[in-house]
Amino acid sequence: MAPALLDLAHWSTWAVCAVLKLPQLAAVRAARSARGLSVGSLLLELAGFLVFLRYQIYYGYPLPTYLEYPIIIAQDVILLLFILRFNGHMKRALFYAVTFGGGWYMLTLRKWIIDLAMNFCTLISAASKLAQLRCLWQTKDSGQVSALTWSMSAYTCASKLWATWCEAPSLHFLKPYLLMLL
Repeated sequence: MAPALLDLAHWSTWAVCAVLKLPQLAAVRAARSARGLSVGSLLLELAGFLVFLRYQIYYGYPLPTYLEYPIIIAQDVILLLFILRFNGHMKRALFYAVTFGGGWYMLTLRKWIIDLAMNFCTLISAASKLAQLRCLWQTKDSGQVSALTWSMSAYTCASKLWATWCEAPSLHFLKPYLLMLL
């Protein structure tokens, strides 16, 4: 695969991730409401991102392989604060900060803990999306959910999947399946 095309995939993913949650944040701020957004979904997403980031740092992976995660985490934290504020639950912010801070530390107490947590990241990510879909189903109202944010997220997932496949020859057996997804 042409290195320029891979570089484009990486750079475009980082660029999209830099603004990934901004449409969602703008929608919530403009409406001064978090209607249709699931706190549980956001907490699961944040947990998955934190585990992944901690894993990458713990094992010394190069920064370009996980550069987007600190950016997305910061945006998720801001979105969580907006949701808590507009739902009248700002007092929970300290509890969440302590919980995630403690979790960040505990992940690396033993090697097997971080490895096990990383194995659950895909499940956590899927649970996050299901929690949001459940919230939408229950409320029958998409409220402040941003289709643009979801679309950009889908792009970054596809881009990362494609770049990983191109860079990892051991994954080439997946080619027919990946092509079906795209």
